[in-house]
Amino acid sequence: MLAEYLPTLLFLVVATGIGIALIIVGNLLGTKRPDAEKLSPYECGFNAFEDARMQFDVRYYLVAILFIVFDLEIAFVFPWALVFRELGVFGLVEMGVFLALLLIGFIYVWKRGALEWE
Repeated sequence: MLAEYLPTLLFLVVATGIGIALIIVGNLLGTKRPDAEKLSPYECGFNAFEDARMQFDVRYYLVAILFIVFDLEIAFVFPWALVFRELGVFGLVEMGVFLALLLIGFIYVWKRGALEWE
């Protein structure tokens, strides 16, 4: 039974070996000319102006969650649309419940003021 996993194990060993080899070759053959500009922290093209550990407004996280929710929505709606005729009324009701839950989440984020920027 373990022989069935041999190709997977071989793939993992080869992929790990290639990854390690590429890192080593890059370090050995790569040019090393450090200067102040290369070693400086890069933050959107200008110098950092505050501490990296500053607190973010909750609206930032709400917009991030909103993006993930609607990104995943497309991942579920597109395959559903492809097999819509085979699912029938049950599939339509299930997708309606799914979209209603997403709408409730969107209304929640809207009411919390996450979509309003100063």
